[in-house]
Amino acid sequence: MYINIKVYLHAKETNFLQSGSFPILNSDFKKDPDWTAATAAYEWIQQIKIKFAASEDFRIDQVIYNKDIDITELVKKVKSKKG
Repeated sequence: MYINIKVYLHAKETNFLQSGSFPILNSDFKKDPDWTAATAAYEWIQQIKIKFAASEDFRIDQVIYNKDIDITELVKKVKSKKG
């Protein structure tokens, strides 16, 4: 199964939007859809940070999946759990 994710980020004094479709395990999504989406978004944001050589001012402004489900705070919790 795939979910659509939009991330609104800030880096190098610029706000930007990235969006994409990501494969996730259907069983994980059925158990906890928001957490599954947040984990996928967090992993993708880490790739974006590396790709764009994120600056000191890098921040996550908003994360939305499947058009209108805001998981911004959950993504920040993934970050704190992963260290």
